[in-house]
Amino acid sequence: MTLPDTKGYVLIVEDEKNLARYLQLELENEGFTTDVAYDGPSGLEKAFETGYDLILLDIMLPELSGIEVCRRIREVSEVPIMMITARGEVPDIVTGLDSGANDYLSKPFAIEELFARIRAVLRHRERQATQEILVGDLRIHPNARRVFRADEEIILTPREYDLLYYLVQNKEQAVSREQILTSVWGFDFMGNTNVVDVYIRYLRNKLEKGTSLKLIHTVRGIGYTLRE
Repeated sequence: MTLPDTKGYVLIVEDEKNLARYLQLELENEGFTTDVAYDGPSGLEKAFETGYDLILLDIMLPELSGIEVCRRIREVSEVPIMMITARGEVPDIVTGLDSGANDYLSKPFAIEELFARIRAVLRHRERQATQEILVGDLRIHPNARRVFRADEEIILTPREYDLLYYLVQNKEQAVSREQILTSVWGFDFMGNTNVVDVYIRYLRNKLEKGTSLKLIHTVRGIGYTLRE
């Protein structure tokens, strides 16, 4: 969700307030827009409520560790996450990356190195966003938000497209109705999970009409999955 006239929207989750302020000033001077949280729960809440282009996440946070924050974000979002911590040992790096982080930077670090890594992460995300996504005979053009099945364009509503895109991003994985609801409808959505079943039916009617090749499958007791 890159904001107009900025290089990106960055959430800084760091309990050392002097460092958080330093990072905020340097990033804004470089042309980024920033938000700051000083503990795990606040960082998680902001991550769920707002669409960021990047999250800078300290591991050692009050109340909820950065590892747990990263893991929970990864259940519903693919936003790039860069771990920042005073720890530099291999087990900590492995734990951070295994929890879903895209990159890892140990304190102390040069601000130029941080900027270089941020640029690399954002370039990678931009390349992914412009690539055509293929699942069997299903084609998705993310930039144009257009969907084709066997070369026939399927017209979807914005919500139907968001739901399909989420399923495609998590293809071959069983995702619960709660995960879908949080990711597609938002953390503050007040409805119940029945709306997911309704929209899955809409998608099936549009994507699978006239073909025996099913894409969206029900996972009994859990939710849904998309696979070829």
